[in-house]
Amino acid sequence: MINLQVFELVCFYAFAVITVGAALAVITLRNTVHAVLALVLTFFSTACIWMLAEAEFLAIALIVVYVGAVMVLFLFVVMMLDIDQEKLREGFVKFLPVGLIVAVVMLVEMLALIGVRAMHAQAMGVNPATAAGQSNTAWLGTALYTNYLLPFEIAALILTVGVVVAVALTLRQRHSAKYQMASEQVSVNPRDRIRIVKMDAVRPVEPVVAAAPEQESKP
Repeated sequence: MINLQVFELVCFYAFAVITVGAALAVITLRNTVHAVLALVLTFFSTACIWMLAEAEFLAIALIVVYVGAVMVLFLFVVMMLDIDQEKLREGFVKFLPVGLIVAVVMLVEMLALIGVRAMHAQAMGVNPATAAGQSNTAWLGTALYTNYLLPFEIAALILTVGVVVAVALTLRQRHSAKYQMASEQVSVNPRDRIRIVKMDAVRPVEPVVAAAPEQESKP
């Protein structure tokens, strides 16, 4: 019989290898559509790792929000746009050393952050969801809609205001553009738009072709 901890460890390493490989494929594949599909695989593998870490809510949110909505929108936009790949790759080799330095610095920072979070988790003790005998999603929902209901509503209001402000900032009146006013279209009288005129049918007159004058003979 296979030990459960050994099986979870094997699954973790398998998901981690797939995640890293798919992430590398995102930045190395030449086809943009293939890169987007590789990014979908990266998100899905990351969600599997979060499921192993008993973070069901984050895994479900990643699948539903990013894979189910955002990445489908990205794929639709990439397939509809005609992107010139040659112009995007211009200067890549020139700025490659700077990019590698930035990537190494970010990797060191992430590893340090993971170490700090791991030590903090050990100091905190047992997972509160496990101590309460609930799943991560149920415990998070209970805590969010009971103890932190007011901050949750404030955050929702701020996001709504942000969406309204973004739409208001992008709505610009241009004199050269043509706009449709729904109120004016509804209030239009059909009689003012078309006029029916009755008239008798007239047979067209055939044009008369004049004969060419004969040339006078020379004496």
